Amino acid sequence: MQSHYDDIADVYDQRYDHRERGRIYYDHIAGAVLGKINPSGHLLDIGCGTGLFLERYLKEGTDRTATGIDISPGMIKKARERYPDLPYVVGNAELLPFESDSFDSISSLLAFSYLQNPGQSLSDCYRVLVPGGRLAVCTLGKNIFTSSLPALYSIGAKMKIRRVGVGSFAEHYYSAKEMYDLLDKAGFEEIEIFKCSFAHFNLAGPLFMIAKKVESFIEDNIPYLAYNLIAAGKKPE
Repeated sequence: MQSHYDDIADVYDQRYDHRERGRIYYDHIAGAVLGKINPSGHLLDIGCGTGLFLERYLKEGTDRTATGIDISPGMIKKARERYPDLPYVVGNAELLPFESDSFDSISSLLAFSYLQNPGQSLSDCYRVLVPGGRLAVCTLGKNIFTSSLPALYSIGAKMKIRRVGVGSFAEHYYSAKEMYDLLDKAGFEEIEIFKCSFAHFNLAGPLFMIAKKVESFIEDNIPYLAYNLIAAGKKPE
Protein backbone atom coordinates (compact mmCIF):
# COMPACT_ATOMS: atom_id res chain seq x y z
CA MET A 1 0.00 0.00 0.00
CA GLN A 2 2.68 2.52 0.99
CA SER A 3 4.81 1.81 -2.08
CA HIS A 4 1.78 2.08 -4.37
CA TYR A 5 0.86 5.56 -3.14
CA ASP A 6 4.48 6.67 -3.16
CA ASP A 7 4.57 5.59 -6.79
CA ILE A 8 1.45 7.44 -7.88
CA ALA A 9 1.78 10.53 -5.65
CA ASP A 10 2.79 12.72 -8.59
CA VAL A 11 -0.32 11.76 -10.60
CA TYR A 12 -2.83 11.44 -7.76
CA ASP A 13 -4.37 14.89 -8.24
CA GLN A 14 -5.13 14.04 -11.86
CA ARG A 15 -7.86 11.83 -10.48
CA TYR A 16 -9.67 14.18 -8.12
CA ASP A 17 -8.43 17.71 -8.77
CA HIS A 18 -7.49 18.15 -12.43
CA ARG A 19 -10.41 16.49 -14.22
CA GLU A 20 -14.00 17.66 -14.14
CA ARG A 21 -15.61 14.33 -13.21
CA GLY A 22 -13.03 13.73 -10.50
CA ARG A 23 -13.56 17.19 -8.99
CA ILE A 24 -17.34 16.82 -8.97
CA TYR A 25 -17.11 13.37 -7.40
CA TYR A 26 -14.59 14.44 -4.75
CA ASP A 27 -16.48 17.66 -3.92
CA HIS A 28 -19.59 15.60 -3.24
CA ILE A 29 -18.00 13.19 -0.77
CA ALA A 30 -15.90 15.95 0.81
CA GLY A 31 -19.03 18.01 1.38
CA ALA A 32 -20.73 15.06 3.03
CA VAL A 33 -17.81 14.64 5.44
CA LEU A 34 -17.53 18.38 6.14
CA GLY A 35 -21.18 18.43 7.12
CA LYS A 36 -20.59 15.90 9.90
CA ILE A 37 -17.53 17.30 11.68
CA ASN A 38 -17.27 20.31 13.96
CA PRO A 39 -17.36 23.65 12.11
CA SER A 40 -14.15 24.93 13.68
CA GLY A 41 -11.14 23.78 15.66
CA HIS A 42 -8.22 21.46 15.04
CA LEU A 43 -8.81 18.72 12.45
CA LEU A 44 -6.89 15.49 11.95
CA ASP A 45 -7.24 14.15 8.41
CA ILE A 46 -6.36 10.44 8.27
CA GLY A 47 -5.04 9.31 4.91
CA CYS A 48 -4.61 12.95 3.97
CA GLY A 49 -2.95 12.13 0.64
CA THR A 50 -1.94 15.29 -1.22
CA GLY A 51 -3.93 17.52 1.12
CA LEU A 52 -7.10 18.01 -0.90
CA PHE A 53 -9.47 17.74 2.06
CA LEU A 54 -7.17 19.76 4.33
CA GLU A 55 -7.27 22.55 1.76
CA ARG A 56 -11.05 22.54 1.59
CA TYR A 57 -11.46 22.46 5.38
CA LEU A 58 -9.17 25.43 5.89
CA LYS A 59 -10.58 27.53 3.05
CA GLU A 60 -14.27 27.10 3.85
CA GLY A 61 -14.33 28.27 7.46
CA THR A 62 -12.68 30.33 10.17
CA ASP A 63 -10.87 29.43 13.38
CA ARG A 64 -9.60 26.24 11.78
CA THR A 65 -6.27 24.44 12.04
CA ALA A 66 -5.34 21.02 10.72
CA THR A 67 -2.89 18.15 10.80
CA GLY A 68 -2.47 15.47 8.15
CA ILE A 69 -1.32 11.88 8.56
CA ASP A 70 -0.63 9.40 5.77
CA ILE A 71 1.28 6.16 5.44
CA SER A 72 2.94 7.38 2.23
CA PRO A 73 5.96 9.73 2.41
CA GLY A 74 5.36 10.55 -1.26
CA MET A 75 1.82 11.75 -0.54
CA ILE A 76 2.99 13.79 2.45
CA LYS A 77 5.60 15.45 0.23
CA LYS A 78 2.87 16.55 -2.20
CA ALA A 79 0.67 17.75 0.69
CA ARG A 80 3.53 19.91 1.98
CA GLU A 81 3.77 21.51 -1.46
CA ARG A 82 0.07 22.42 -1.20
CA TYR A 83 0.15 23.66 2.41
CA PRO A 84 3.76 23.94 3.59
CA ASP A 85 2.95 25.43 7.01
CA LEU A 86 0.75 22.58 8.26
CA PRO A 87 2.05 19.77 10.48
CA TYR A 88 2.20 16.41 8.71
CA VAL A 89 3.04 12.95 10.01
CA VAL A 90 4.03 9.84 8.11
CA GLY A 91 2.31 7.23 10.20
CA ASN A 92 -0.20 4.45 10.72
CA ALA A 93 -3.86 5.22 11.35
CA GLU A 94 -4.14 2.20 13.62
CA LEU A 95 -1.68 3.62 16.14
CA LEU A 96 -1.99 7.39 16.04
CA PRO A 97 1.15 9.19 17.28
CA PHE A 98 -0.73 11.94 19.11
CA GLU A 99 -1.62 12.72 22.71
CA SER A 100 -5.12 12.06 24.00
CA ASP A 101 -7.71 14.84 23.61
CA SER A 102 -5.76 16.56 20.82
CA PHE A 103 -8.33 17.15 18.05
CA ASP A 104 -11.78 18.68 17.69
CA SER A 105 -12.57 16.62 14.59
CA ILE A 106 -11.23 13.69 12.61
CA SER A 107 -11.89 13.10 8.92
CA SER A 108 -10.94 10.31 6.56
CA LEU A 109 -11.85 10.04 2.89
CA LEU A 110 -11.47 6.73 1.03
CA ALA A 111 -8.72 5.40 3.29
CA PHE A 112 -10.65 3.47 5.93
CA SER A 113 -11.32 0.47 3.69
CA TYR A 114 -7.61 -0.30 3.55
CA LEU A 115 -7.09 -0.55 7.31
CA GLN A 116 -6.33 -4.03 8.55
CA ASN A 117 -7.50 -3.28 12.11
CA PRO A 118 -10.39 -0.81 11.78
CA GLY A 119 -11.60 -1.34 15.33
CA GLN A 120 -8.19 -0.43 16.72
CA SER A 121 -8.08 2.65 14.51
CA LEU A 122 -11.49 3.89 15.68
CA SER A 123 -10.55 3.30 19.31
CA ASP A 124 -7.45 5.43 18.80
CA CYS A 125 -9.51 8.10 17.01
CA TYR A 126 -11.78 8.18 20.05
CA ARG A 127 -8.74 8.58 22.30
CA VAL A 128 -7.25 11.57 20.45
CA LEU A 129 -10.57 13.42 20.08
CA VAL A 130 -11.54 15.97 22.72
CA PRO A 131 -14.84 15.33 24.53
CA GLY A 132 -17.50 16.52 22.11
CA GLY A 133 -15.17 15.92 19.18
CA ARG A 134 -16.59 14.47 15.98
CA LEU A 135 -15.44 11.84 13.51
CA ALA A 136 -16.59 11.49 9.90
CA VAL A 137 -15.37 8.79 7.54
CA CYS A 138 -16.12 8.22 3.86
CA THR A 139 -15.33 4.62 3.01
CA LEU A 140 -16.00 2.15 0.25
CA GLY A 141 -19.51 0.75 0.51
CA LYS A 142 -20.79 -2.69 -0.33
CA ASN A 143 -23.20 -2.92 -3.27
CA ILE A 144 -23.74 -4.83 -6.52
CA PHE A 145 -21.29 -2.59 -8.39
CA THR A 146 -18.38 -2.76 -5.95
CA SER A 147 -18.48 -6.52 -5.36
CA SER A 148 -16.28 -7.23 -8.40
CA LEU A 149 -13.78 -4.39 -7.93
CA PRO A 150 -11.18 -6.22 -5.77
CA ALA A 151 -10.73 -8.86 -8.48
CA LEU A 152 -10.44 -6.21 -11.21
CA TYR A 153 -7.90 -4.20 -9.20
CA SER A 154 -5.87 -7.33 -8.53
CA ILE A 155 -5.73 -8.04 -12.26
CA GLY A 156 -4.71 -4.42 -12.83
CA ALA A 157 -1.85 -4.81 -10.37
CA LYS A 158 -0.57 -7.91 -12.18
CA MET A 159 -0.70 -5.95 -15.45
CA LYS A 160 1.32 -3.17 -13.75
CA ILE A 161 -1.26 -0.50 -14.49
CA ARG A 162 -0.05 2.75 -12.91
CA ARG A 163 -3.34 4.12 -11.68
CA VAL A 164 -4.63 5.33 -8.32
CA GLY A 165 -6.14 2.49 -6.31
CA VAL A 166 -5.23 -0.25 -8.78
CA GLY A 167 -3.64 -3.04 -6.78
CA SER A 168 -4.33 -5.92 -4.45
CA PHE A 169 -4.67 -4.29 -1.01
CA ALA A 170 -7.21 -6.55 0.75
CA GLU A 171 -9.57 -3.59 0.96
CA HIS A 172 -12.93 -4.07 2.65
CA TYR A 173 -16.26 -2.84 1.31
CA TYR A 174 -18.43 -2.04 4.33
CA SER A 175 -22.11 -2.46 5.02
CA ALA A 176 -23.96 0.14 7.09
CA LYS A 177 -24.31 -2.31 9.98
CA GLU A 178 -20.60 -3.08 10.00
CA MET A 179 -19.70 0.59 10.27
CA TYR A 180 -22.34 1.28 12.90
CA ASP A 181 -21.12 -1.61 15.03
CA LEU A 182 -17.49 -0.46 14.76
CA LEU A 183 -18.29 3.09 15.86
CA ASP A 184 -20.58 1.89 18.62
CA LYS A 185 -17.95 -0.48 20.01
CA ALA A 186 -15.35 2.31 19.99
CA GLY A 187 -17.63 4.39 22.22
CA PHE A 188 -19.08 6.95 19.80
CA GLU A 189 -22.58 8.34 20.21
CA GLU A 190 -24.97 10.16 17.83
CA ILE A 191 -23.86 7.70 15.15
CA GLU A 192 -25.04 8.36 11.60
CA ILE A 193 -24.54 6.05 8.65
CA PHE A 194 -25.66 6.90 5.13
CA LYS A 195 -24.77 6.10 1.53
CA CYS A 196 -23.17 8.70 -0.71
CA SER A 197 -22.23 9.14 -4.38
CA PHE A 198 -23.92 7.43 -7.31
CA ALA A 199 -22.11 9.46 -9.98
CA HIS A 200 -18.73 7.70 -9.89
CA PHE A 201 -15.85 9.41 -11.68
CA ASN A 202 -15.02 6.22 -13.61
CA LEU A 203 -18.26 6.50 -15.55
CA ALA A 204 -17.97 7.79 -19.11
CA GLY A 205 -18.82 11.47 -19.52
CA PRO A 206 -22.48 11.23 -20.66
CA LEU A 207 -23.26 8.44 -18.17
CA PHE A 208 -21.62 10.42 -15.38
CA MET A 209 -23.80 13.46 -16.04
CA ILE A 210 -26.95 11.31 -16.11
CA ALA A 211 -25.92 9.64 -12.85
CA LYS A 212 -25.24 13.05 -11.33
CA LYS A 213 -28.73 14.27 -12.17
CA VAL A 214 -30.34 11.33 -10.32
CA GLU A 215 -27.74 11.09 -7.54
CA SER A 216 -29.81 12.78 -4.83
CA PHE A 217 -32.81 10.59 -5.64
CA ILE A 218 -30.68 7.44 -5.50
CA GLU A 219 -29.08 8.43 -2.18
CA ASP A 220 -32.47 9.20 -0.62
CA ASN A 221 -34.59 6.43 -2.09
CA ILE A 222 -32.36 3.62 -3.38
CA PRO A 223 -29.23 4.04 -1.21
CA TYR A 224 -28.05 0.50 -1.87
CA LEU A 225 -26.96 1.64 -5.34
CA ALA A 226 -24.65 4.37 -4.00
CA TYR A 227 -20.93 3.61 -4.00
CA ASN A 228 -19.63 5.06 -0.75
CA LEU A 229 -20.62 5.04 2.89
CA ILE A 230 -20.43 7.98 5.30
CA ALA A 231 -20.06 7.04 8.96
CA ALA A 232 -20.06 9.75 11.62
CA GLY A 233 -20.14 9.92 15.38
CA LYS A 234 -19.39 12.05 18.43
CA LYS A 235 -17.21 11.44 21.47
CA PRO A 236 -19.41 12.04 24.54
CA GLU A 237 -18.79 15.32 26.36
